[in-house]
Amino acid sequence: MIIRRKHLRRRKPNRSKAGDIGIYLLLIFFGLFMAFPLVYAINSAFKPMDEIFVFPPRLFVKNPTLDNFHDLLVIMGKSWVPFSRYIFNTVFITTVGTVGHLLISSMGAYVLAKYDFPGAKTFFNIVVVALMFNGYVTAIPNYLIMSKIGWVDTVWAVVVPAFASPMGLFLMKQYMEGIPDALLEAAKIDGAREWRIFSRIVMPMVKPAWLTLMILSVQGLWNTKASNFIYSEELKTLPYALQQIINGGVARAGVGAAVSLVMMIVPVTIFIVSESNIIETMASSGIKD
Repeated sequence: MIIRRKHLRRRKPNRSKAGDIGIYLLLIFFGLFMAFPLVYAINSAFKPMDEIFVFPPRLFVKNPTLDNFHDLLVIMGKSWVPFSRYIFNTVFITTVGTVGHLLISSMGAYVLAKYDFPGAKTFFNIVVVALMFNGYVTAIPNYLIMSKIGWVDTVWAVVVPAFASPMGLFLMKQYMEGIPDALLEAAKIDGAREWRIFSRIVMPMVKPAWLTLMILSVQGLWNTKASNFIYSEELKTLPYALQQIINGGVARAGVGAAVSLVMMIVPVTIFIVSESNIIETMASSGIKD
């Protein structure tokens, strides 16, 4: 018996060409508006001093120069603490804090999303409430806790609290709820243990979610000055050291523009590389069966 396939006609959207053009123009406008700070920061880093203070300000540089970056390297070389130490501290805090945050948030979200136990809903409600408190509200309690356990003036005072950020647990839990329970049950029937299910099945399926979480964590930790917890100069972070360079006054305005560009490179690069996964996370995290 021969079955003939009927070609279904595509359903045309109920909008005119003028409406499509209007939407595209609106998107282009907002795209340019969002890109303006990035373009301005890049151009300012290559502006000579006379163009930085020109009025009205110019968006694009006319006579690009590398003097700002050269001056930055000279100032960095005169630091009594090796500048590589500041870089190492920031990379260490960012890497360990991000990896720990991803691991703890993913494991906690897996239990909350796929297991029903007494107090699960109450615990998740506490996590949701914790989302309303920003770092300024919890700064004093965090300092008191770190002081009691003797972690003040250590990098652990910054790294360990990053593990417990409620945003990661909330995001991962919402995304993991979309994984079919039948898939996990089939893996258990085949003899797979919990860690194997979590690492080989669950985590690859929620890759867009943990990549998004990784970017959010890197952005927060990479830019932290940690001045509330760290007082030793050899433990200071890169943003703190660069901020001291900027505070040199008007004469370092060009160096300050170069510093802003340097601090933007890592977060922007990670975002560009993982952009498609972030869009997928935001599009599907709220979809429920």
